[in-house]
Amino acid sequence: MYFAALLARTEDGWEASDTELDDVETLSDLADLAREATADGADDTVLVFIEQEDVWFGVVRVDGEEDPRIYVSNAAAAARSSYGEILLTDELLGRDPAADDSAADLDALDLDGTEDGDLDEQEDPDDEAVESLDPVPAGPLGDVAILADLGVSEHQLLTLDSDALVEIADALGAAEVLEAVR
Repeated sequence: MYFAALLARTEDGWEASDTELDDVETLSDLADLAREATADGADDTVLVFIEQEDVWFGVVRVDGEEDPRIYVSNAAAAARSSYGEILLTDELLGRDPAADDSAADLDALDLDGTEDGDLDEQEDPDDEAVESLDPVPAGPLGDVAILADLGVSEHQLLTLDSDALVEIADALGAAEVLEAVR
């Protein structure tokens, strides 16, 4: 089961709202959704919490028009989730999307295979594609200092368990507002 919520820091404290991610396809869409949660488009801090119960959680921080900052507790588990795929950008994974494009261009060539010997001796091109993909690392990935200035240290973030979002909200002084939307 998934849970997603927005926590917006305002002059009056934290405001929480649950959110649907069905129409969110990219990190940019998610950042826009977060920015819409602030009053009058202010430069307030907005945190997006995404959680797959007892499997992984992610925090996206949007500060005004700055690029979103991301932390995912278990990247390999998140990669198997449509919501996790939103967070696991090429940049976060350390991949070069331009390199992927050039490999796709080579795969698009229609060669009969005779230039490299008999067809029977050639490797299956699909095997090469699988081998060339970098595996998504198990464990935490992203900006471990994402919440440090809000009272959650890097060490605390890395040691959170199944109640992670509740513990983060408690440290922020936003446990009650988060619980109200849960």
